[in-house]
Amino acid sequence: MVWARIAALSFGGPAGQISVMHRILVEEQRWLGNDRFLHALNFCMLLPGPEAQQLATYIGWLMHGVRGALIAGIMFILPGVAAIMLLSWVYVVFGEVEVVEAMFFGLKAAVLAIVVQALVKIAGRALGNAAMRLIALASFLSLFLFAAPFPLVIALAALAGYMGAAAGLTAFVPGRPTGSGTQDSEHADGAGTVLGQEHVLSRHQSLGAQRAAIVALAVWLLPVAGLYLIAPDSVFTDIAMFFSKLAMLTFGGAYAVLAWVAQEAVGTYGWLAPGQMLDGLGMAETTPGPLIMVLQFVGFMGAFREAGWDSALLAGTLGGILATWVTFAPCFAWIFLGAPYMETLRRNHRLASALAAVTAAVVGVIANLAIWFAIHVIGTRTELVTAGPLRMELPLPSSLDPTAALLSLGSLLAVFALRLGMAATLTCAALAGLVLYLAGLH
Repeated sequence: MVWARIAALSFGGPAGQISVMHRILVEEQRWLGNDRFLHALNFCMLLPGPEAQQLATYIGWLMHGVRGALIAGIMFILPGVAAIMLLSWVYVVFGEVEVVEAMFFGLKAAVLAIVVQALVKIAGRALGNAAMRLIALASFLSLFLFAAPFPLVIALAALAGYMGAAAGLTAFVPGRPTGSGTQDSEHADGAGTVLGQEHVLSRHQSLGAQRAAIVALAVWLLPVAGLYLIAPDSVFTDIAMFFSKLAMLTFGGAYAVLAWVAQEAVGTYGWLAPGQMLDGLGMAETTPGPLIMVLQFVGFMGAFREAGWDSALLAGTLGGILATWVTFAPCFAWIFLGAPYMETLRRNHRLASALAAVTAAVVGVIANLAIWFAIHVIGTRTELVTAGPLRMELPLPSSLDPTAALLSLGSLLAVFALRLGMAATLTCAALAGLVLYLAGLH
């Protein structure tokens, strides 16, 4: 019941979801102390995948072993899975209704403002010195000017952080990890019992966690391998392979990979249009659970459009479920593989420096994402500008929409000047889109 309540209240992206978990688990239930909670969060930040869902899974494991991890991890995403699936059905069945289109028009402007807000927050936390700012700038320029592959940008950033720490460069020497309290501090915040059990539980649960990791890997990889062998050219195989790769590279949260998803799903595979990608993000922003749940909508639209089935709705449903499956099954595997050894991972300073560099690169990735969104919100058509290695997507001046630009500006003012919450901003933007439609202005 506790995890069901957390899931129902988990709006607002990773920061909001982690805050809800902290309030309920640490302050209300007192299942673990503040330092222990932050310790677990640091571990989850080292893993690929949505950190909030993995934090829920890890705390479930810490409290009640493998069964606790499954209950916490599944309950955390279940409301979002159901909500996104329902909204996907509504979108493809009623998406051509002008009233619905008008509300999504408003939502797109709000999504742009929320992405910019995420950029500002993460930049303020991650760019603490000139080296990190340089990594962020290099990341942005690589993506925006040269369309560099996202995995390559992240890998090079991690390598720079690791090598910088190995060389002893001051900018790459991590300070004391957040939440790395001593045993005394844990006892001081009332969580001594939990910490005292943690080392015993890790030894007792290690074998069970390893077995669970093998099962999770099999649950993830066997269906992917089966699809590849049976139907290598199917859209379902493409979905399984693409999102499996994504599951191994999603460091830095959902915003960090959305640009790559948009680039591949829109440009390479043609599963959906740029505006539809924004619509899907609007759905994920307004439903409980991880923001990365937008990938379910991408998988749904890909199978809906490309499967060629008589029942496109059934194909889309299976595509959405498949995308969700291969996105989250690996998360359980990472937790079960790493949880017994989290102390060693957390105290590895070179690994911590690599993660810090990846976080700095993520700032550049999100900046590129914000520009990509802005181009497709205020412009209806784009052109690819190339000159040697230079590859930039720019809006055609004749396609610029002043109404969308004003609505985007209004959303930015709502977020930064009026400090409206995410739910209020999204609601107001959707209503503004509806009002503009009824007034005949869009």
